[in-house]
Order: sequence, then structure tokens, then C-alpha cells
Amino acid sequence: MKIVVLDGYTENPGDLSWDQLGELGELTVYDRTSLTDESETVARIGNAELVFTNKTPITRGVIDACPGMKFIGLLATGYNVVDYRYAGERGIPVCNVPTYGTASVSQFSIALLLEVCHHIGHHDASVHAGNWERCADWCYWDYPLIELEGKTMGIIGFGRIGQAEGRIARALGMKVLAYDLYPNDAGREIAEYVDLDALYARSDVITLHCNLTPENTGMINRDSIAKMKDGVILINNARGQLIHEQDVANALNSGKLGGAGLDVVYTEPIRGDNPLLKAKNCILTPHISWAPKESRQRIMDCAVANARAFIQGSPINVVNG
Repeated sequence: MKIVVLDGYTENPGDLSWDQLGELGELTVYDRTSLTDESETVARIGNAELVFTNKTPITRGVIDACPGMKFIGLLATGYNVVDYRYAGERGIPVCNVPTYGTASVSQFSIALLLEVCHHIGHHDASVHAGNWERCADWCYWDYPLIELEGKTMGIIGFGRIGQAEGRIARALGMKVLAYDLYPNDAGREIAEYVDLDALYARSDVITLHCNLTPENTGMINRDSIAKMKDGVILINNARGQLIHEQDVANALNSGKLGGAGLDVVYTEPIRGDNPLLKAKNCILTPHISWAPKESRQRIMDCAVANARAFIQGSPINVVNG
């Protein structure tokens, strides 16, 4: 049984082990495979039966060129990089990692919010640059500092991650509003469910934790921002395509948005012409909410379980039926 991992570096830059996966067959792990050169992908898959990918596309062309491929595993939850429908037609199960980052992603969302509120990184750099030593007063701050207690957080997408963030927000003394297509009793214990317009109008902080769909692509745009409070803080570590980047940049520069903490952008890696790079009070991080070691270990464990279940004849976490 030959197993290939096409792009394993972000999952395991050296602090985890591939040994459990290697116990299931003859394993080859590539750190990176071209995102655009299908010929490289095909050559690396070769006659492997089990193939794992994170962001390397597995298209119809790749599937046709690799007739020995019997299983496609994701080192992630999202599976849009695989032509999973065509794989299903060919009898190839596509298996993802459905749950691994609830704690890490909700924690990172709050970290982004706290950074917007306090600019700790900036002030740390300022102190190390000698500015405190030279200060005429006993302290200083270069940005307005924001206290969260008593303010309202609106969470769009109130599944596992949204609810985890809601619990943290309540521990900070915040009121929590939620919008979700499928309200449930667990959510009602944490938040008040409202419609989107009410959430926009009432929230001091708006965070995004919804799946990306054609219906919500670009949902944070000029029109929706106009419905929000002046000075609202926007947090997004879900999907970059949920926001219209130029509209958000314009709102930050005008002061309509008081700040933004974004771990995701529309095109990743970020491009130099992204308007958010020059927007006021915009904190950007390189899509790392998911990346604590504990979270990546859960990905590894689930990937191994998916492979083992397939080999045993009972695939699990199959996204294409």
C-alpha cells in the first residue's frame, strides 16, 4: 500500500510525527507540491493508492492521470481543492478532518480582538525601541485602549467554534448576539439569536465563524457596514471571501470601522496590492488560527484514522458519499 502526502509541511513542520501513517504502508511525504503544475502533482502521486493533500488541488485531470488512486484524504476540514464529485463518480472516497480546531480558532479570534483593543504587539515594539525610557510621563499609549466588559459581540455562524468564542466573550463580561441558520438550545444558553440586521445594528464587535457559501460571499460589504454602529470592530478568522476587502479598507480608513483583526484574506498568500495592507487599524496574521501543535496533532490523528478505516473497508468522514 503506497501512501503519498503532497504538502505536509504546514501540518508538520517537524514537531509532529508521520510514523503512525507510515505504519499503514509505504509512505512518501513532500513538504510542498505546486499549486498550479498538475504534472508535478501527477508525478508525485504516481501509482500511490492513498493520497493526502492540504491545499494542493486534485482535479479531474489529476484523478484521470492517476488510475491507481483509491482514496483522497484532506489534512483539513475544507475539501474544495478536490474535485470530490468526480472522485465520487470514480468510486474514490474523499475524507476530511471535520473537527479539530474549535479551541484554537476561537482562542485566536479572541486574541485578534484583544490585540485590536490594546495593540500589545505595537507597544511591546515601542518599549523595546526605547520610547518608554525616553517618555516624559510614567506611561503612554499610541492607540485608544478599549475595555470589552459591557459591550456586545455579534457572532455570525454559531456552530462549535462560534459557541466556544461566545463562552469566552461572556467570561469577559460581554453580551453575545448570534446569527445562525440552525439555532439550537446549546446556543441559546450562550447568546440571543437575532437576524443579521439586528446583529449589525446592536454589536460593538462582529466576528465571523460561518462556512463560505455562494450566498454569503462578500457579505461584509459597503451596504452591510452601513447598518453597523460607528466604530464597530470586525474580526474574521473564518474565510477571507466573506468580506469585500476594498469596502472594509474604505470603512477602516473613514473610521466607520474602528478596527479589524483578520487572519484570512481573499487570496492567500496575501498579495502586495491588497487594500487591507494599508488600511488604518487593521491587524493581519497569516492564516494561523488553526496551527497550534495540539490542533495539528488532532488533524494527524484523524488523518491516520481515516486511512486506517479505508484500508479496513469502512471509510469514515467521507464528504462525497
